[in-house]
Amino acid sequence: MSTKVGIGVDAHRFTEGRPLVLGGVEIDYHLGLAGHSDADVLSHAIADSLLGAAGLEDIGHYFPDSDPAFANISSLEIIKKAATLIETAGCKIGNIDAVLIAEEPLLAPYRSRIRESLSGALAMAPADMSVRATTLEKMGFTGRGEGIAAIAVTLLECQNIRESG
Repeated sequence: MSTKVGIGVDAHRFTEGRPLVLGGVEIDYHLGLAGHSDADVLSHAIADSLLGAAGLEDIGHYFPDSDPAFANISSLEIIKKAATLIETAGCKIGNIDAVLIAEEPLLAPYRSRIRESLSGALAMAPADMSVRATTLEKMGFTGRGEGIAAIAVTLLECQNIRESG
């Protein structure tokens, strides 16, 4: 067994006319996020951290935004696919630590629902899934209220990592 670590980062700008979805949970807010899928930045960061830890391609490789089949897809489907790919590579999730970066909306009331949604989609114990939120003290694009970013770190336990490619 070997321990592998992956980091995922994603950001999307706000847009009108779409629901705001984070970690598979619809958040009560007047703006959503722009993107080809449901634009769930948290799920995208987690998917990339999973794939990166296993030495695989990023989510753009598996879910290209040029493919109409993935238009408006739930990002929970993306992380489920990432979990299947890492299992095929001989890995099991140890834990995931994720941080949302946004000035608004206030995310604390949604944290436990988001954690349950993500841990359920990944078939892992909620205790092994950490979801937190922070601001950048009004600095940068998130500070100006232009969008949301997310960072995720994943720890995998792997038996035999296959070569990426």
